[in-house]
Amino acid sequence: MLETSARLLRLLSLLQTRCEWSGKELAAHLGVTTRTVRRDVERLRDLGYPVHADRGTAGYRLGSGASLPPLLLDDDEAVAVALGLRTAVGIEETSSRALVKLEQVLPPRLRHRVNTLQTATVRVGGPGPRVDPDTLMTIAEACRRRERLRFDYTGASGGRSLRTVEPQSLVSFHRHWYLVAWDVERDDWRSFRVDRMDPRTPTGPRFPPRQPPDGDVAAYLARRLSSGTWPFQATVTLHESAESAAERVWPGMGVVEAVDDHSCLLHVGADTPSALVWMITAVDADFTLVSGPPELAAALRVQAARCLRAVRSAVPPH
Repeated sequence: MLETSARLLRLLSLLQTRCEWSGKELAAHLGVTTRTVRRDVERLRDLGYPVHADRGTAGYRLGSGASLPPLLLDDDEAVAVALGLRTAVGIEETSSRALVKLEQVLPPRLRHRVNTLQTATVRVGGPGPRVDPDTLMTIAEACRRRERLRFDYTGASGGRSLRTVEPQSLVSFHRHWYLVAWDVERDDWRSFRVDRMDPRTPTGPRFPPRQPPDGDVAAYLARRLSSGTWPFQATVTLHESAESAAERVWPGMGVVEAVDDHSCLLHVGADTPSALVWMITAVDADFTLVSGPPELAAALRVQAARCLRAVRSAVPPH
């Protein structure tokens, strides 16, 4: 039989793994009587853990309390939390404080696993812009309650404007946090960088739900970021399925839109027509130009001629 302190920890761990346990189930797992389980539940309550008992089913469940009690995590859960804190986007300072507290109590074997995974992992790109956790929470609450949100916004050029929106969703994308929302003044969907937002409180009146743009806020944001903000934009038809082509289109490069089982549209944007050519041909699929600047067709012809010259001058294989 476990000692009382070890048994309490084991009981707490069991209560955290399921919504409800019967007294008999807990007694069987702990190797004690149901009477001992009732006494241990009372001890947990004295320590601040809100353990609720259902008289009708003789079941126990762990509720939420007014303060945060210690959590019991298994090995895999502890490693996953630590790695998640190490790779948090925009709230690195807050995550670092939480990570320090967690790593102080990790046993050596788990600290070794976390450090091993961290040293073997390459992080592409630097940390994202810092985002105030209170700002994230204010926006998230407005999304959940469907309340209008007013905020001062700093645009890419540095200009400031007051915006009133119906917030839809927060999206973490490419080391940045974005808000996708219906802009009341412009009567259209817009996306906003959260690190450039300064919310005004309290929030505004409630609004009825809207269908998300493009049917999916993540797809809408990817389209906006991959083509909508670039000076040169193009759409081509790829002569293969969207599922097949999507494997070769990385996030931020472009947006794939299914047409039928054998073709799809690729929407891309870039700084120059030559960059568009590179992005389109990098997908390695037959394509037809649907729309784009006049310079793009010329750039494609130049690239085609360059490739033909390279083949003509190549030494044929023996």
